[in-house]
Amino acid sequence: MRTTPLAKASEVERKWYVIDGEDVVLGRLSSVVAAILRGKNKPTYTPNVDTGDNVIIINADKVKLTGKKAKGKIYYSHSDHPGGLKSISAGEKRATKPELFVEDSIRGMLPKNSLGRKEIMKLHVYAGSDHKHQAQNPETLDINKLI
Repeated sequence: MRTTPLAKASEVERKWYVIDGEDVVLGRLSSVVAAILRGKNKPTYTPNVDTGDNVIIINADKVKLTGKKAKGKIYYSHSDHPGGLKSISAGEKRATKPELFVEDSIRGMLPKNSLGRKEIMKLHVYAGSDHKHQAQNPETLDINKLI
C-alpha cells in the first residue's frame, strides 16, 4: 500500500522572499502572500503543518486599491464600551498605518486558529523600500508573474 508523504514541522525548509508592493492591487498581493505563508506553493504542503516560507513586503504604502475603495470601504472597530464604535476608510488606513493595512488583509485570508497565528508571524511588512532582513539573503519574488 502506498501512503502519501506528510510533512513534519521539524523537517520543513523555509525560504525568505521579498515582494515589492508598489502598484500591486491589495487583494491580489494578499492572496499570493497568504498562499506562500501557508506553504501551498510547495509540493510538501500539509494542511495541518506550518510548511510556509517567510515573506517580506516592502513599499506597503504604495499598494493600489481599485474602484472607489479608498473612500467607500470602511473598517470598523469597537472598544466594547458604550459609544466606542470607530470607523476609518481604507484610504485613511493606508495613509496612516500602511503596514497594518496590508497585514490585516493577509491575516483575513489565513486560518482562524493556532496554525494561522503561527503563519502570520512569518510576515514582515514595511512601508518604505528598506527592511532589516538582509542577513537572511531573501529572494526577490516578482508578484506580477505569479498573478
